[in-house]
Amino acid sequence: MTEKFFWADKIAEEIIKRNKDKKEYVCASGTTPSGVVHTGNFREAITTDLEVKALKDKGKKVKFIFSWDDFDRFRKVPVNIPDSRKKEYEKYIGMPVSDIPSPFSKNKSYAEYFEEKFENELKEINIEPIFIRQSKMYRACKYAKEIKIALDNTEKIKKILDKYREEPLSKDWNPISIYCEKCNKDSTKVVKIDGYKIEYECECKFKNKIDYRKKGIVKLVWRVDWPMRWAYEDLDFEPGGIDHSTPGGSYDTAKQIVKEVYEKDVPFYQLYEWIKIKGGKEFSSSSGNALSLSEVLEVYEPEVIRYLFAGTRPNRGFQVSFDNDVIKIYEDFDSLEKKYYDNKATEQEKRIYEMSNPNAKKDKKVHEKISFRHLITLVQINQTKDLNNLSKYRAEKVKNWLNKYAGEDMKFRIYDTNKVELSEKQKEALLELKNSLKKKKMTETELFNEFYEICKNVEISNTEFFEATYKLIINKTKGPRLAALILDIGKEKIIKILNQIK
Repeated sequence: MTEKFFWADKIAEEIIKRNKDKKEYVCASGTTPSGVVHTGNFREAITTDLEVKALKDKGKKVKFIFSWDDFDRFRKVPVNIPDSRKKEYEKYIGMPVSDIPSPFSKNKSYAEYFEEKFENELKEINIEPIFIRQSKMYRACKYAKEIKIALDNTEKIKKILDKYREEPLSKDWNPISIYCEKCNKDSTKVVKIDGYKIEYECECKFKNKIDYRKKGIVKLVWRVDWPMRWAYEDLDFEPGGIDHSTPGGSYDTAKQIVKEVYEKDVPFYQLYEWIKIKGGKEFSSSSGNALSLSEVLEVYEPEVIRYLFAGTRPNRGFQVSFDNDVIKIYEDFDSLEKKYYDNKATEQEKRIYEMSNPNAKKDKKVHEKISFRHLITLVQINQTKDLNNLSKYRAEKVKNWLNKYAGEDMKFRIYDTNKVELSEKQKEALLELKNSLKKKKMTETELFNEFYEICKNVEISNTEFFEATYKLIINKTKGPRLAALILDIGKEKIIKILNQIK
């Protein structure tokens, strides 16, 4: 059954209803830059962006925060680290990802390299949040008060977490980790806590007593860090992946901690499902299966990428296609765009298009551009010089698709001279085609109908006629729509090719 209302609009209504007088609503998302920030991570960002847009469309002021969890520990060496440097990177395990050098850039840290790349990609897709680097927040001791609240409520937090554990947490467990001042690793143990002062010792034998209001080396563990930030940021909305949303997962415990420890409301939450490459696995930075947004942008226009996500509810998984499905996806988007400006779209379709194209309401009509399917032909016959800017932009996507992903069935070249074996009937039909092209000026539809008239007159099957024509022009038995192909190449050139027939 088709849904009547867009999911983000429903949540926006609930957010406003709960806190009508709030001057500025806050929506958040984020991720750890532990490797390539892939298209799967993008679902986190765009789910929040769609909610931000829904609130803004209701006339509300909204702040969109994107947190880089770059104070997280470096857990393991990803497969994309060059083999020659893998041993080197093993020594960084346990350090904050913000402090590790990038193997790909001399001037950036490991985290910065991936952060900047993703920030630029988001900008291209019209997503521009306020980026917060958690390494800077923790190191500036911004969360000192919130850390103390967690430490003062350690037993309460343990009780919440133990509900979902097979083995209860140890008696000396506490909700923090500490990065050693000497080795910069989190291989530390808390010796004593006294208000804002902590005494710790490290496996490297270093020990010290610090005031975490003045020295930012203390970090809350993830299951406490997440609800702490909900409270600190006075958050109204944040999505979470299915991994956080399982029974007893980090969302279940975060809901209880934010209420019972920080005494704040739980923000509205939207579960999102994983996505994968068609025929491939789910995205994962550490395993190397990490298709970046830049790679997707090589083939898909920003509005079409947004359409893929806006057109699918977040709690449903889907696949990003690079095979011939790309043509259908572009056709579906173009069809939706036309319906929108012709005022024939349903309310749901209207919202999907507005979420896909941030300029939808400003534009008064469809921006004319040639279809992806038609451009497949134009690109391969080098007829792109006189295209308008939008069509030229799309033609670049087509070129990239043809070079990297298209099957052989979609590729061709024109043969000015081509020796092919033809039956007498095929020769007769092609000579009739030549005469028709000489005598008549035809539209694509008229030329298509002419093919069937020729087949009828010559008493040849449609299949035999089409195969002969394709063979002569592109040396294949199949190809792009024949009438369009002939008109795109130009009647004069086709007549020259047909002149080969004796």
